Amino acid sequence: EVQLVESGGGLVQAGGSLRLSCAASGFTFDDYAIGWFRQAPGQEREGVSAISSSDGTTYYGDSVQGRFTISRDNGNNTVYLQMNSLKPEDTAVYYCAARPLLDSTWFGGYDYDYWGQGTQVTVSS
Repeated sequence: EVQLVESGGGLVQAGGSLRLSCAASGFTFDDYAIGWFRQAPGQEREGVSAISSSDGTTYYGDSVQGRFTISRDNGNNTVYLQMNSLKPEDTAVYYCAARPLLDSTWFGGYDYDYWGQGTQVTVSS
């Protein structure tokens, strides 16, 4: 059974930090790029960041560039999203997703084969 399980969300004050994890199982993790997305109530899904399967290529959305860092540990089938300098507008449900190839269309949420259930991040002002 394919699974992507997000964890690490919670409530944090503005300016604080959280680290999200995305643990994968049931497929060949090394063959997939991983993206992070978020969706706030009443808003469209937004691409946050993505990382390639093995060469370390990363992408970031404009709203998180310089504050968030994505990384992966292929030995543990896990991708991390370190979120620093959090703002109230970062409040959303955060999802990870897997797609075979990483390219500049990563942010659209298309061509992802697997999705997690999400973890809530709430940033208070």
